[in-house]
Amino acid sequence: MNLRFDPSGPLRGRVTVPADKSISHRAALIGAMASEPVRIRNYLDAADTNSTLAAVQQLGAIVEQRDGELVVRGCGLRNAIAAGEPIDVGNAGTLMRLLPGWLAFQQGSSFELTGDDSIRRRPVDRIAEPLSLMGARIEAREGRFPPFTVHGAPLTGIEYELPVASAQVKSCVLLAGLVTDATTVVEPVASRDHTERMLAAAGAPIARERDASGGGFRTTVGNTDELELGDVDVPGDPSSAAFLIAAGVLVRDSRLVLERVGVNWTRAGFLRILERMGAIVLADIEPAGTFDPREPVADIDVRNAPIEATTVEAEEVPLAIDELPLVALLGCFAEGDTVVRGAGELRIKESDRIATVVDGLRGLGAEIEALPDGFVVTGMGRLRGGRLHSHGDHRLALLGAVAGLASEEGVEVVGMDAAAVSYPRFADDLAGLIA
Repeated sequence: MNLRFDPSGPLRGRVTVPADKSISHRAALIGAMASEPVRIRNYLDAADTNSTLAAVQQLGAIVEQRDGELVVRGCGLRNAIAAGEPIDVGNAGTLMRLLPGWLAFQQGSSFELTGDDSIRRRPVDRIAEPLSLMGARIEAREGRFPPFTVHGAPLTGIEYELPVASAQVKSCVLLAGLVTDATTVVEPVASRDHTERMLAAAGAPIARERDASGGGFRTTVGNTDELELGDVDVPGDPSSAAFLIAAGVLVRDSRLVLERVGVNWTRAGFLRILERMGAIVLADIEPAGTFDPREPVADIDVRNAPIEATTVEAEEVPLAIDELPLVALLGCFAEGDTVVRGAGELRIKESDRIATVVDGLRGLGAEIEALPDGFVVTGMGRLRGGRLHSHGDHRLALLGAVAGLASEEGVEVVGMDAAAVSYPRFADDLAGLIA
């Protein structure tokens, strides 16, 4: 589906953004591992998270819809059912990388995971390596791509240093560590911590401390008999909110309030970047370093204002990884050169987000160059507009929509239906905000 986004008048009003995709995935997965029913309020109804619901049901969990909430009746830590059919993760990279952590200790059972064309191009060797060190066996196409099979086995605890900060790889190893005496993950810099918080809320023995050698954490999980998660309230997704925040910053005379958005400090990197750029974005962000099982929420107040260029270095990347394409767009309107470095992880997302963002924005008139691990944007204070292809990537589709609002001629997004993965009602929410 192609959709055109014309230059917009001021955006005004209050809006509730979709539920957090990362937390929704984890709530369904850990709920399926739990021994007691888990009630999930405000679960994200989107393609990726629905793939997670289908997967846990295939493994033996029962999922019920009740009065605006989900009830997940899990099958327990060690009782996942090996169905005859492959588990189809669709386009959900989070599901593809987290689920094997649970499956790896289902002794004597094997599970095949597959997905769509995009997923089949995304490597799984980064989870296969630590799981293999723990005792599981992973067989993947060409040694590193889906479809792949997880063969459950008795696991041994390890201390694993992540070569690159990744919340998904960290989460996979920590889930596998639930049946070991102790498993520690060391990350070079901090990454989002929803899994750790949810495991703590479910009663798992988990501890986190600053690693002496760098800016990341050492997180250790120990043997767990059972998980009891209870109720989960999913906040608004800061990564989905980011698109409306960027629109509010760029479109003249805009004033928006985004209600009940998650402000976990490990997800607030984009807000800190905006602050450096001089944007007017007001929110009560959780203090850095906080480790609380409860996910913090706040309203975010956004106003249009001039912005300046900035540089995003490697240590900031994990806390703003999903929003970096928007930093490229903002750089088109900022004064000076906006630089992002240390973001090679973008090349293995739903698309190669360095190549697709650079090519897409250049096609709209931007002065932007790719780096091996990022990009450089020369701000011109404007963007012509044109046509942008989503390449099946939901964040690229939403980027094109925001670019159209702030452009001179508008933008036609080719493949706007990709947005259904995380923000299916974006166009409707937008229509309600245009003054």
